[in-house]
Amino acid sequence: MNIKKLRKDFPILQKKISGKFPIYFDNACQTLRPKNVIDKILEYYTQYPACGGRSIHKWGDRTTKEFEHSREIIAKLIGAEDSKEIIFTKNTTEGLNLVAHSLNFKKGDIVLGSDREHNSNLIPWQILTKTKGIKHKAAPSKPDSTFDLEKFKFMVKGARLVSIIYTSNIDGYTLPVKEIIKTAHDHGALVMLDAAQTIPHKEIDAKKLDVDFLAFSGHKMLGPSGTGILYGKYHLLEELNPIFTGGGVAKNTTYTGHELLEPPEKFEAGLQNYAGMIGLGEAAKYLMKVGLNNIEKHELELNKIATEGLLEIDGSRIIGIQDYRLRSGVISFGLDGIHSHDICMILDDTENIMIRSGSHCVHSWFNSRGIQGSARASFYLYNTKEEVEKFVDALKKVRKAI
Repeated sequence: MNIKKLRKDFPILQKKISGKFPIYFDNACQTLRPKNVIDKILEYYTQYPACGGRSIHKWGDRTTKEFEHSREIIAKLIGAEDSKEIIFTKNTTEGLNLVAHSLNFKKGDIVLGSDREHNSNLIPWQILTKTKGIKHKAAPSKPDSTFDLEKFKFMVKGARLVSIIYTSNIDGYTLPVKEIIKTAHDHGALVMLDAAQTIPHKEIDAKKLDVDFLAFSGHKMLGPSGTGILYGKYHLLEELNPIFTGGGVAKNTTYTGHELLEPPEKFEAGLQNYAGMIGLGEAAKYLMKVGLNNIEKHELELNKIATEGLLEIDGSRIIGIQDYRLRSGVISFGLDGIHSHDICMILDDTENIMIRSGSHCVHSWFNSRGIQGSARASFYLYNTKEEVEKFVDALKKVRKAI
């Protein structure tokens, strides 16, 4: 993977800020966009800015074809059996909520997650415990922060749904999802994966995994903001009722009734984000061209440098999983006596190094462990070893100064 060549695809990386090039390590939150994605979005707005799926004139027909082609590309990216299993959403959160509010849960139904769920895969279930009387449980981690599969096997008995993180945004740890899915299915439970931190970084095959539902976001995989995907096995999507209805979801209506379209259209109410979804398809093409295995390997190399450098700093501590080989491209850390927000602001002000600080929308995990958040650096395909070395050097300066 030629990183120097790849970086030329990202216009924002070519612009200096106060005389220094930016070093962007907040990729777990949102990635940068390559020129081909930006150009594809502009192409829609400048060449065929029309409604898809409704208008049959030239622009409308072009929009429909591009829109549906993106659906096919996404299906290929994740190994879906049919592009009709791909529902366009605005982010992972919407996809998770769609399933949460469409499965027609009954009082006493059990939904099982992990103890490291993003708020998007926690709050919907907490709300349903109040409104529908379901029970939500969290399978624990082991003392070393890896997933406790044995306790999960005990807790999954009687569950209707396992809705669980695939890769954690706390530390980049990927759960043993193959075993989780098989165990859940053996006990009659459906499985939904929050794959927001997985799709951009690893090759996956939804069909081979046998996962029932899978949600992810476009803005974490080089795509436009406001784009996301919910994958679902087609026969399950047929059974779900949409939570948003209106234009674009009906075959026909009368004053007293309506007939809905089949999936995926019945879940895509209203005018769609055509530019965004067409851009998302272009982002998926870019990732497949680069190769997800290459991206995964590159991120681990960067994490190794960051981990070894951080451990040389007095008072440093790595949050969550300690072994970088289990952490993908994420390193979450703290420096004794320095608030994570201060670390973030100092790096940004002095070196244009952009990282994340706080609880990363996983307040429950931090609160349960009495940790006041963390600083988090997350790497991606366009980051370099030299950038990581500058990051480590900057942290050492922060440590000396405070």
